[in-house]
Amino acid sequence: MGATGAQGGGLARAILHDPESEFSVRAITRDASSDKAKALASQGAEVVEANEDDKESLVRAFQGAYGAYCVTFYWSHFSPEKELAHAFNLARAVKEAGVKHVIWSSLEDSRKWIPLDDDRMPTLMGKYKVPHFDTKGEAEQYFLDSTVPTTILRTSFYWENFIYFGLGPQKGPDGKYAITFPMGDKKLPGIASDDIGKCAYEIFKAGTKFQGKTLSIAGDHKSGNEMADTFSRALGVEVVYNDVPPEVYRNFGFPGADDMGNMFQFKRDFNKDFVGARDLSFARSLNPGQLDFETWLEQNKSKIHLS
Repeated sequence: MGATGAQGGGLARAILHDPESEFSVRAITRDASSDKAKALASQGAEVVEANEDDKESLVRAFQGAYGAYCVTFYWSHFSPEKELAHAFNLARAVKEAGVKHVIWSSLEDSRKWIPLDDDRMPTLMGKYKVPHFDTKGEAEQYFLDSTVPTTILRTSFYWENFIYFGLGPQKGPDGKYAITFPMGDKKLPGIASDDIGKCAYEIFKAGTKFQGKTLSIAGDHKSGNEMADTFSRALGVEVVYNDVPPEVYRNFGFPGADDMGNMFQFKRDFNKDFVGARDLSFARSLNPGQLDFETWLEQNKSKIHLS
């Protein structure tokens, strides 16, 4: 799933670029005529159309596959109910299609750390603290209940968010460039999206070793100030870290700002657990070429557009 996106695309490329691979790629997309789908087909992927809203289309797409990488994209609809429905359909489809190993791309359910009645963080949509985290964490049970051998893969903040999600250095009223998070001095685990795909590839290659396990991965742990210093060196301009309170971030006004503000607050307030789960040496044992933040930025600095 998500073969034309960040994670699924990373896994597809990892397999396609390995001439010794025992796997072939079936890239599942809503639109096989898109440029990204055509690019995968030209590299040797079998491109199949399916829709997370239509379980039967997923069953057909998974038919005959050994493994399935399942990921959902909350930001295309901002609906927790739709996210859960998509995950439920995926879990039922892998079971009905006879898939032997599924990886569910997940995140922590923040409500296990901060209950809904805890007013240190506002409850959103009546049921969630961090909707795009909580739904993925809640949906883990769907895959476990399916009885299909499952690996839960909890990921980290994509560094590509600095390129495509508007989180890169922005010029402030004082003329200085800044990155802005409500993280205090805490560490933010991050990863290159291609490295998620490479880790997933190694999990499939390992056979039964990681089935039934929950794994958490990151490429680096950096504080806001450390990231700002890295940006300054790479881009040749001064970039500072603007630490704002979560309540300020939640009111920035862009779609999902409240969700993102709560997410950063969750990572800040429960930093020991969140960072501690993402052991860097484990991720590198899966993918020895895993990029740290400085290396990723050096490779991608031309894509960071300063306004």
